[in-house]
Amino acid sequence: MAAHIDEQQELENFKDFWRNWGRWLFAALLAGAAGYFAWVMYQQNQKTKNGEAASALAALVGKAQNSKDEKAVQSDLAGLQQNYPSSISAAQATMMVAAEAFDKGRFDEAEKQLLWVMRNQKEPFVQALAVQRLATVQMEQKKYDAALATLNTPTDAAFANIIQETRGDVYAAQGKNKEAAAAYKQALDKTAQDAPGRELLQLKAEATQ
Repeated sequence: MAAHIDEQQELENFKDFWRNWGRWLFAALLAGAAGYFAWVMYQQNQKTKNGEAASALAALVGKAQNSKDEKAVQSDLAGLQQNYPSSISAAQATMMVAAEAFDKGRFDEAEKQLLWVMRNQKEPFVQALAVQRLATVQMEQKKYDAALATLNTPTDAAFANIIQETRGDVYAAQGKNKEAAAAYKQALDKTAQDAPGRELLQLKAEATQ
């Protein structure tokens, strides 16, 4: 990934949409002039930091793909988390490591990394995805109460369907078909007719009725 990719482009690569950050508002003319200069400097600093974070992410991905040295990957991840905690690159890297841990059955490690994302990344999509994945990890551990508590974490209403579907999955795993069916129905109500995955969601709903 090229170092010059800025935060907006990173997020477009991570998800197909991007919500712009709000801009500072300045009331007085003098304050506005000083604030404009500060804003330009801030943007330049952020672009530089985002580029650095993107480069660090690219290096970590390359190392993960070409090396069996998990300690080196963990070391790179720790550096990315420490130096660029609010960046999309740090969130991407952390979720990648969490997914790898999940695939290998290291659920405690996956849980730890996803909790880090939830604490440090405020972009709505990333926050909702971290909540959904953490609940899935906890469900695999049979920590059903913890999974349901995780799904109660406030997230943007735009992602209510994936949260409700996962809630249905947790209930279904517990054998609580009535609650699962209700959750799946709410998820269907919030999912577009042509949305990918709707057919599977419909099958889940029918299986719990």
